[in-house]
Amino acid sequence: MYITTVGLDLAKNVFQVHGVNERGKTVLKKQLKRSQVLPFFANLAPCLIGMEACAAAHHWARKLVTLGHDAKLMAPQFVKPYVKSNKNDARDAEAICEAVSRPNMRFVPSKTPAQQAVLSLHRARQGFIKARTAQANQLRGLLGEFGIAIPQGIRQLSTHVPDIVEDADNGLPGVMRGLVQRLWEHFQELDRQVGELDRDIRRLQREDEASRRLAEIPGIGFLSASALAATVGDAKAFANGRQLAAWLGLVPRQHSSGGKEILMGISKRGDCYVRTLLIHGARALIQQAERRNEADSWLKRLLARRSKNVATVAVAAKNARIAWAILAHGRDYDSEYQPVAP
Repeated sequence: MYITTVGLDLAKNVFQVHGVNERGKTVLKKQLKRSQVLPFFANLAPCLIGMEACAAAHHWARKLVTLGHDAKLMAPQFVKPYVKSNKNDARDAEAICEAVSRPNMRFVPSKTPAQQAVLSLHRARQGFIKARTAQANQLRGLLGEFGIAIPQGIRQLSTHVPDIVEDADNGLPGVMRGLVQRLWEHFQELDRQVGELDRDIRRLQREDEASRRLAEIPGIGFLSASALAATVGDAKAFANGRQLAAWLGLVPRQHSSGGKEILMGISKRGDCYVRTLLIHGARALIQQAERRNEADSWLKRLLARRSKNVATVAVAAKNARIAWAILAHGRDYDSEYQPVAP
């Protein structure tokens, strides 16, 4: 029994294994407990192992690579078409085994622990910002019930809420005044956590060479550079810059048939967080361009013939392509760079 390809269905405690030989014949169907996974694969001859890119997938991929196996991660939506009939763990493992053997399958690059740690900081920061926004909205809503309106803007709270708490003539009951003070302290704590995570991300971004090079691109700040470098990892996994832009969902979605090409809005595939950062950076770049008198610039010419939203996506996609070139070839950003004609 020589196993060449294995499909591993991941879970918290119960793992399903499906193995085939070089002819594609099923030779292994086995269920493993969590403690049995590594000893089992340690005693298995090196082979191709496919997994869905889900929770803990990068951890298991690193462990299996250290045992001499070739571990590949795939997006779950690419595995779904290979599931036969009803869904269960055994059929999922069989579908993964079939999908990983396809020559045109698209794989997800495995991340290092350092990259996952950086992305964890970004996710935690995003969660704190969401909670801070919710707390600000709750404060506005509760005070609005007492006829007190706070101007728009998250920073307007810092100006008005302390005065509202101290104002004895605004008609707030004592219980409500104490509640506002408590909610305001919670808001300040969330804001402090966001600031601390910003400092941690900026420090890590300055220590990473790839992130420092990406931050030199106009429209990419320390947050975008840090998240992009950690998310992409090995840029050589992409054949060119357009593949990276498509991976981030910054290219048009296609719905063509009968020889008629129909291009729609951007696909919005991939990592929504990184795409959002690139779009925000592109908007800031466009705002700067509108204030400057550079009639001959590429961005000015683009804004003259396209709407601002289309131009924003175009700038974000261009920055993604530039980021790929910098990461894949180890170059520094050069605003005067001209590609060599073939």
